[in-house]
Amino acid sequence: MRYSGKIEYANERKIRQYNKPLYRLAHWPIWIWVFFLAPGPLTFSLFDRGFHWLNWAWLAVVLLGTGIAGLYAQLPGVEPRPYILRFDEDRPNPLYRKVCYTFAWNAVLNFALLNMAGLVYAAVTGLWRLKQIYNYGYSPLCAIILFLGILGKLPRAGPSTKGEGIERRYFYGSVWAVTVAQTVLLILWKTLPETRTAGLIKLAAFVFALTLMGTLAGRGLLPRTRPILPGELMISD
Repeated sequence: MRYSGKIEYANERKIRQYNKPLYRLAHWPIWIWVFFLAPGPLTFSLFDRGFHWLNWAWLAVVLLGTGIAGLYAQLPGVEPRPYILRFDEDRPNPLYRKVCYTFAWNAVLNFALLNMAGLVYAAVTGLWRLKQIYNYGYSPLCAIILFLGILGKLPRAGPSTKGEGIERRYFYGSVWAVTVAQTVLLILWKTLPETRTAGLIKLAAFVFALTLMGTLAGRGLLPRTRPILPGELMISD
């Protein structure tokens, strides 16, 4: 199907030779959150019962690790200057970008798929088994996603930056859709009882939020979801 949404042209984008300190600092919390979410069952316990000492300990490790990586410009968006200037240039994708975006895809896909599985199960059986689903399903799914990242099969985690103008919209579109849907689900999870009717409502709301935000992203109506067509230069993070 031919794309008919909003687009951008690379040669019309403002060129940024250096990243300002505030810009670099603003990207650090993104990667803190990505790696903080990595141990899925531990994250599930956080949203279920609140912070435990293990959550605090893991947060300290993530703060230290991402802080050091940021100081050495090994986090996307935290570099002193943008790595990608010409979006269709066939440049090697640095290892730190591959690692960061692979784990970001895990944070986006793993939680959404497991929550969807838990919602469908609750809607069909009237029983909530989300904790068990996370305990048994998170690690295998994480391994699959990380393996795809190692093979370079995930957008923005491949061996080259040549497809950046399109791949970035897949990434940000997924982030928009899953973030909004997960937020809606968290609110409903905390306010509605664990009944079959409530489960159907949660499932419907989750699917609707994913569909709505995915449609808006597909049309290029959300920030950073427009395809960037060939031209002069671009900036990407």
